[in-house]
Amino acid sequence: MQLSSLDIALQRINTIETQIQSLASFAQKPDADFQKILESSIQNKKNPTSTTRNEIDNLITKYADKNGLDEDFVKAVINQESGFNPNATSHCGAMGLMQLMPATAQGLGVTNAYDVEQNIQGGTKYLKGLMDRFGNDKSLALAAYNAGPNAVKKYGGIPPYAETQNYVKKVLSKYETYKGANA
Repeated sequence: MQLSSLDIALQRINTIETQIQSLASFAQKPDADFQKILESSIQNKKNPTSTTRNEIDNLITKYADKNGLDEDFVKAVINQESGFNPNATSHCGAMGLMQLMPATAQGLGVTNAYDVEQNIQGGTKYLKGLMDRFGNDKSLALAAYNAGPNAVKKYGGIPPYAETQNYVKKVLSKYETYKGANA
């Protein structure tokens, strides 16, 4: 996805605002020691709670079913977004397995995008919303997941961004691989 400098700056500002809000909630606790909280956060980032692939797959099945999505489709999205790394963070601030942007996560009720279950729950809900919005067209839903629904609407289809076009192709290819393995 090719974003303008302004778009990138706005995304970074949004990420910073979210992080400040998180820190502000800690500051409201009078007995909280900021340095300890910061060190704990850094330590958790370095040594995250381990979640097995089997646990991730079970959560994918649970929330794909709940949202009426094909679990192989959800797996293909996660594979492309984070390579199944629950602690992944993109250069523009997208977080976790399904690479939720802070504002998107907040809108979905996700309070910790690095929590595997919250991330999959929110990400599948968002993906289902995009599938509904774009008539269950997987290509358009994927393009919207990558470039945003307004870009898909603006161009009347997959936007002419090389990254988005490649993203759609890669996810659909991986989806077909997963479907073939489960056939």
